[in-house]
Amino acid sequence: MRFFWVLSGKRIRRALMAVVAIFFALGIFYAEQENIQVFMPLNSGPAAIYSVDTDKKQLALTFDISWGEERTGPILDVLEQKGVKKATFFLSSPWAETHPDVVKRIADMGFEIGSHGHRHVNYSTLNEEQIRTQIRKAHQILTGLTKQEPNLIRYPNGDFDKRVLKIADQLGYTSIQWDTDSLDWMNPGKEKIINRVISRAHPGDIILMHASDSSKQLHEALPVIIDKLQKKGYQFVTVSELIAGSQVELNPVD
Repeated sequence: MRFFWVLSGKRIRRALMAVVAIFFALGIFYAEQENIQVFMPLNSGPAAIYSVDTDKKQLALTFDISWGEERTGPILDVLEQKGVKKATFFLSSPWAETHPDVVKRIADMGFEIGSHGHRHVNYSTLNEEQIRTQIRKAHQILTGLTKQEPNLIRYPNGDFDKRVLKIADQLGYTSIQWDTDSLDWMNPGKEKIINRVISRAHPGDIILMHASDSSKQLHEALPVIIDKLQKKGYQFVTVSELIAGSQVELNPVD
C-alpha cells in the first residue's frame, strides 16, 4: 500500500516560517554570545553620544552657555567651593566672544570646553554649507579664545539630523547629547531640580545643565546635587574622559 502526503500551500508557508524563526532565534543567540550588533550596522555612520556603558561610578556634569551675564559666575563659584575639578562646558561662540574673561576663568579652572555652535538655531533647518559655516565659525572663535581646538559639540536646542552629524564628524567633532536632563531652564524650583538629577543619575551618565541666565535656580541646587552624587560614590569626569575607552550609547537618527 502506498501513502501520499498532500501538503497545502498554507502548510508549506507555515513550515517555512517556522524554519525562518528558528534560524532567527539562533542568530540572536549567536550574536549575543559573540557580542555582535545585530540591528545596528557597524558602519551606520556618525551618531550622537548620550551616555557610556560602564560599571565605574563616573559621570559628566555638562553646562551649556548661550547668553546672559549673571549665572555663569555663581555656578563656577559653586564648582570651585566644592572642589569639582572636572566638568565640560559647551559655549556658544557669540557669548564667548563677548565674555572673554569668563571663558578664561573656565579654561584656567581646568574645565573642558566644547562648542555649542555659533548662531542659536536648529541646525537641521540649515543647508549643508550653512551647517559647515556655523561649526567652523564657532571653532575659529573658541580656538582663538582658549588657544585649544575644541573637538566636542552640542548643538543648539539639541537639534540635529544625519547631515549635521556627518558634517560635524568630517570637521573633527564628536556630537554630544545627554541622558539626564536637569530641566533647570524651566526653573521648577531648587528641590525639583535636585530630585530630578539625583533620581536619574547613573554610571556613565552625561548630565545636562545650563549656565545661561535662563537657569535661575541651578546655582542653588548644584551644591546639593554635587554632595548627594559624591555621597553615592560618584566621581566627576569630563565628557572626553568618560567616553575614552568606553562603550558609548548611541541613538540612531532617522
